[in-house]
Amino acid sequence: MKHILALAIALMTAACASLSPADYATQSPKLDLATYFNGKVDGWGMVQDRSGRVVRRMVVEIDCTWTGNEGVLDESFTWSDGKTEKRIWRIRKDGDRYVGTASDVVGEAQGVAAGPALQWRYTLKLPDELGGHEMAMDDWMWMIDGRTLTNRTSMKKFGLTFAEITIFFRKR
Repeated sequence: MKHILALAIALMTAACASLSPADYATQSPKLDLATYFNGKVDGWGMVQDRSGRVVRRMVVEIDCTWTGNEGVLDESFTWSDGKTEKRIWRIRKDGDRYVGTASDVVGEAQGVAAGPALQWRYTLKLPDELGGHEMAMDDWMWMIDGRTLTNRTSMKKFGLTFAEITIFFRKR
């Protein structure tokens, strides 16, 4: 009985452990933002609320440039409700680590890459029409092949997930 209890506790602890980019280190293809986000990239995605209901859909076009270890991702979003949005990321690469800033990001985004995966963590300030709240973003990217990238983001406040964002990118 003692062994079954120990096994159950070990399984529950493993299930609660968070993912790390290092979990993907031996997989390929390797994701390098400076290589992938260089040139034009198109994206399609959706925002889901806590219940899983799709509340918005988007198309995004990104013009990307890199000079050395510094990149600019100029994102233009068109939302299903007709609204448009612009975000310009300025990213600095340091090995498998990335630091990013944008006008609606509070402080700096911190990213770590390994194998085909990259995890960004940052605080995003929502526009005033969406409440102006500061949300904790846990943003994961995975290379599928040389042209395709999947992005999944959890948007949290007070430790509770309020939305999930999924975007599929295709490099031109």
